[in-house]
Amino acid sequence: MENNFRATGVPPGLEYLTQLDQILIHQKVELLEAITSFETKNRYVIKNSLGQEIYTAKEDSDCCTRNCCGPNRMFEMKIKDHSGQEVMHLVKPFRCTSCFWPCCLQEMEVQSPPSTTIGYVVQNWHPFKPKLSILGAAKETLLTIEGPFCACSCCGDVDFEVMGKDSDQPIGRISKQWSGLIKEAFTDSDNFGIQFPMDLDVKMKAVLMGACILIDFMFFESSGDGDQRCSVFG
Repeated sequence: MENNFRATGVPPGLEYLTQLDQILIHQKVELLEAITSFETKNRYVIKNSLGQEIYTAKEDSDCCTRNCCGPNRMFEMKIKDHSGQEVMHLVKPFRCTSCFWPCCLQEMEVQSPPSTTIGYVVQNWHPFKPKLSILGAAKETLLTIEGPFCACSCCGDVDFEVMGKDSDQPIGRISKQWSGLIKEAFTDSDNFGIQFPMDLDVKMKAVLMGACILIDFMFFESSGDGDQRCSVFG
């Protein structure tokens, strides 16, 4: 999976994404969290469609923030390649998700390489549906994401459609994949698939990875009372 070329305009470490139209993101099960419900740092493995690991991601946050603020918490996340080199950096401030607080909705900054912003994921206010915008480095809208009224994975996948800026037709999809009854009931460890056009700008592929992780926190991460959100209402 190593490349001997550097595609023009592609951040270092993301060259392999030029060859992909699908990414799988698996959250690692933390034993302490599964047994005690004590919130630990989220960790993810990012794979290609063949199941080969291409990146790993680890949350950087403190214990108090994780267990007091739940999925609304602020955090940073390092995404590293197989050599341990950080290729992406995610920054999420403390934000609300409820439709009743439209002035303080969720957002995430995506950097690649670290300290160089390539885009943002911003939640858009909507009274019923999860909606997000994918912004470029200059905060111009490039893509939008729309989820279902109820983002509850009861025995099935939950799809968030990725739309072009000026199109009503999906060009991709972020899917929260059903993990099985036991795993869904007793952990908040989730599996996601991301589909996008092969020729999509690599930076936007990277920002969609950030959007997937933000969606996980917004709708599939257990809150302080042990429950998960399933809509913009909570």
